[in-house]
Amino acid sequence: MSAGHDLGAFLRACRAGTEPESVGLTPGPGRRVRGLRREEVAQLAGLSVDYYTRLEQGRHTSPSESVVEALVAAMDLDAAAAAHLRDLARPPRRGAEKPSVQRVRPAVHQLLGSLTEHPALVLGRRTDVLASNRLAAELMTDFDALPARRRNYVRWLLLDPAAREVFPDWRTVSAQAVGTLRLDAGRHPADALLEQLVGELTLNSEEFTRWWTERNVHQRTHGRKRFHHHLVGELALDFEALSLPGDADQTLFVYSAESGSASHERLMVLASWVAESPAHGRRPPRTGLAAHGRGAGPGAGPGADAAGG
Repeated sequence: MSAGHDLGAFLRACRAGTEPESVGLTPGPGRRVRGLRREEVAQLAGLSVDYYTRLEQGRHTSPSESVVEALVAAMDLDAAAAAHLRDLARPPRRGAEKPSVQRVRPAVHQLLGSLTEHPALVLGRRTDVLASNRLAAELMTDFDALPARRRNYVRWLLLDPAAREVFPDWRTVSAQAVGTLRLDAGRHPADALLEQLVGELTLNSEEFTRWWTERNVHQRTHGRKRFHHHLVGELALDFEALSLPGDADQTLFVYSAESGSASHERLMVLASWVAESPAHGRRPPRTGLAAHGRGAGPGAGPGADAAGG
């Protein structure tokens, strides 16, 4: 896919997703276009309609920084969309990027192992799972046990049916993960391994194909996700995404539960089971939390915790 096509397609997606009221325009009764018209974007950005049209059509691929920032302001883009637009507007690089192996430093592995009450994992480029601790493996899946090429978060979400059981809000979680992969594609447009991943997901997941075509982007910073585990039931966990200094394109995700909540109690039960089990021991029995004398099992509703995507 050419740089001009990607830039133009993303501009069209942003234009269609911008509500006229959000940029100070009053839509008239005869409006047939979803979002903004080309003429409106050009006027708001201080550009000629012809020049903006050439950008959308891929006939101009490297707009100046001032033009990019004018378009960001004109369509009131959020931080993720603005960053993606800047990436797409960079002059194209020559040749494909040489695939490089990302490695997690021993000190980071040690940190992961010390987080015995917090699920944690490190994601790299293309959402590759570079490392995870035992609690994250128990809560989601044991990525270390998978073949190397399958240790990818988006691939697991979309191609492993078990992921749909892990996340009650699977569609939201997965769509956002695809948006994160789209951001990565903008930063590394010549990444051959990313192209292979996109090709595999396009062939095997209708949801991926639809979300990828929509060109939405999502930047992981912090938030809340709901999980379901067959031993303890539903948990609402907050996460923080921490960029690792000195390790390009590596992000540490740490999950926690609100102190005193039902999710915290359930997470502690799960952490206790993991701590008492051999590193490669048996899987926990498929019983509810009630089997431990702790209250409701997997059938309990999420009422004790606020839940989000």
